[in-house]
Amino acid sequence: MLAKPLYWLLEKIHALVQNWGWAIVLLVVIIKAAFYWLNASAYRSMAKMKKVNPRIMEMRERLKGNPQQMQQEMMKIYREEKVNPLGGCFPILIQIPVFIALYWVLMASVEMRNSPWLGWIVDLSSPDPFFILPFIMAITTVIQTALNPLPPDPLQAKLMWMMPIIFSVMFFFFPAGLVLYWITNNVLTIAQQAYINHNMGVPLKFNMPKFK
Repeated sequence: MLAKPLYWLLEKIHALVQNWGWAIVLLVVIIKAAFYWLNASAYRSMAKMKKVNPRIMEMRERLKGNPQQMQQEMMKIYREEKVNPLGGCFPILIQIPVFIALYWVLMASVEMRNSPWLGWIVDLSSPDPFFILPFIMAITTVIQTALNPLPPDPLQAKLMWMMPIIFSVMFFFFPAGLVLYWITNNVLTIAQQAYINHNMGVPLKFNMPKFK
């Protein structure tokens, strides 16, 4: 239901640019633009979470021997600051079916076979022979993860970091066209997140969990 319209749009873009690589990039730009306001809502919620995160961490350290009071204090802080901890999840969940459909479009498109993009990428249906695109994707994924607020629970924070890294390693063996799609998506996400944070007066900050 979603893959066919996306493939139709991809074909129309390719007819204009005559390059499947740039067609993928432009398709992701169009999709991100279509979901701009949903993403903006999610990133505003994340920015609010970043603002209250220092208070949450201090409170957790102070009340670590009293889980019940800790939970009550946490909910009190969320109410005072008008923060919804799940506010950043729902808008992103709505978009998942679209990006899964796009994933299958790129995986199943025979037109990608032996189609070059630029330079060393001579076949978008095969893995990057020099692993340059997967390496760039891994960097953008780490940056994107670092810009998100850390969950209050230390174990959850570590898992939040481990999953994107494992995901990035898997992409070293994926078709170059699919990796290009994810890089474009990551770069646009980082740019939009930085723009919204700037407008809300929340400084960009890398949030790293303690792995000890």
